[in-house]
Amino acid sequence: MEGVARRIEELRQQVSYHNYRYYVLDSPEISDSEYDALMQELLRLEAEQPELVTADSPTQRVGAAPVEAFGVVEHREPLLSLANCFSYSDLEAWHKRLLNLLPGQGPGVDFCCELKMDGLAVALTYVDGRLVTGATRGDGYRGEDITQNLRTIKSIPLSVPGDAPRRFEVRGEVFLPRHGFARLNREREEEGLPPFANPRNAAAGSVRQLDPRITARRPLDIYIYALGYADDAGGTIPSTHLETLEYLKSLGFKVSPYNAHVTDIAGIERYYQRWLKEREKLKFEADGIVAKVNSFELQRELGTVGHDPRWAVAYKFPAVQGTTRLLDIGINVGRTGSLNPFAILEPVAVGGVTIRRAALHNEEDIWRKDIRIGDTVVVQRAGEVVPEVVAPVTSVRTGAEKAFVMPSRCPRCGSEVVKPEGEAMTRCINASCPAQLYEHLAHFVARGAMDIDGVGKKLVAALLEQGLVKDVADLYYLTYDQLMGLPRMADKSARNVLAAIDGSKGRPLARVLFAMGIRYVGAETAEVIAAHFESMERLAAASKDELLSVPGVGPRIADSVVAFFAEGRNRRTIERLKEAGVRPGAEAAPQEMPLAGMEFVFTGALSAFTRSEAEARVRGLGGTVGSTVTRKTTYVVVGQDPGAKRERGRELGAQVIDEGEFLRLLGP
Repeated sequence: MEGVARRIEELRQQVSYHNYRYYVLDSPEISDSEYDALMQELLRLEAEQPELVTADSPTQRVGAAPVEAFGVVEHREPLLSLANCFSYSDLEAWHKRLLNLLPGQGPGVDFCCELKMDGLAVALTYVDGRLVTGATRGDGYRGEDITQNLRTIKSIPLSVPGDAPRRFEVRGEVFLPRHGFARLNREREEEGLPPFANPRNAAAGSVRQLDPRITARRPLDIYIYALGYADDAGGTIPSTHLETLEYLKSLGFKVSPYNAHVTDIAGIERYYQRWLKEREKLKFEADGIVAKVNSFELQRELGTVGHDPRWAVAYKFPAVQGTTRLLDIGINVGRTGSLNPFAILEPVAVGGVTIRRAALHNEEDIWRKDIRIGDTVVVQRAGEVVPEVVAPVTSVRTGAEKAFVMPSRCPRCGSEVVKPEGEAMTRCINASCPAQLYEHLAHFVARGAMDIDGVGKKLVAALLEQGLVKDVADLYYLTYDQLMGLPRMADKSARNVLAAIDGSKGRPLARVLFAMGIRYVGAETAEVIAAHFESMERLAAASKDELLSVPGVGPRIADSVVAFFAEGRNRRTIERLKEAGVRPGAEAAPQEMPLAGMEFVFTGALSAFTRSEAEARVRGLGGTVGSTVTRKTTYVVVGQDPGAKRERGRELGAQVIDEGEFLRLLGP
């Protein structure tokens, strides 16, 4: 008995601590599944030893107490938590208990199934048609007054029609859509702030701001999932949960479109299995489903047990987070030369998959999160997305953990690495680095660069696979016999490829410079630099100050160009190009400039060109290219899956055209 009492007290302390981290600090240290395991053990032990239950046990409250910075709102009707089930057998047990309490109903009880959004539960009170109070769940009986913040959420009506009840309360879940969560974390990283661990923490952190202006800048949304109470409603409130949600929808409240009416436990399981498979298609995070008895009369008859309604249950999806030990940090070299750290983990099962490696994003992210080798870390997996390390569990550190240090040389080619000022990524600037050679070669031969017809990505891949090219200069040393040794290469094709390579030797300096793939040197910048220096030799010898004297060249571009030519392997590649006969010539002025005075903006993916190739064609015919739609925009060119630029173009009077019309403008 003494051992059980000690374990109960230990569990209470752990659950209370993690409640505080989760509800008050919005900074959890353990996964939801691990928290659920602690709570389930505590519930089981207290059920076995009811004499040990105390009023301050975490099992006797729904959440955490409100923080004092906000006013306190007393909930007229408690915001109860839900019992959880984690398997079909758990669901069957809940369903059996429910039917046993309704002996006259038999199996004919119907249910409403809802997605369990990963957000923040709130209660909205309306009096005489106006929103007067918005509060968090808090401990279920007292919540935080966040009315001013909730008023900034556009999907919450500030007033409702006059035929609504005189005073009523609705309950809903405030959430941050996936796209908004990603944008918010990018902004926080740019500001040097730690990213939110998950959308729930982001939503909670957003609505619990002392300054409502901060909340207003975040793309929060809400789905209303229940009517709390209604005074003087007469006969306006329907008798079932689903009909009531439709009624609330008619008053202007946003109700989830994913709710479903099912008639038995098999229907609940089908709903669960569907969204277990398809949850990544949702615009918000969902960590399970909720099944509710549809009839209000039966809900009242079933009542509550402790702090859980008997008539509802949360059926949780498998965990998407877990904790494990960070054994080491490795480095991958990306296709643009970025050195990408990744976590080497003690194997951990998350979401039905065993994870041994996870993303760490970049060096600054590791420092900002204070992740150390040897740490216990929270690992998150969402669908098919690469698992990532969310945060360290600092409370279990031993002092033996080691800080991460980025290597000074590329692990693939041994070249020195650089980290441009103001950037998060460290990069290898060796253009011949094996890790980035494929993308570099594909860019080099592309239409907007050296324009080597017949040398596409498939041929580039074949050349690399056979070891025939180790840098872009090797293209100019290829032989007929080497090409004929490639799979599916015919005589005519081989001769055409060699002729195209030879024909590219006289491309203008700007095209060659752009083709070299120097970071931040796009087609337009390459033209400006080439016009100023006029030769590759003069550019290679230029100092940062000389580059800064060129209009349109800032410190970031200047640093990148200087670093590129400071790398000996890049200089050797340029020398070999020269030896192979690549002699950049002067840009021939086009006979006609049919697009002069026209500005083009592109949106969506094009099929005939890459974006850079299309922009180069526009500039070559005298036009200009914009990144955003303004009143100066002449044409908005629409490809596949376009963005908001299409509608913006229509609003501002630009001509919105498809790719076929764009090709006709370019001419033959």
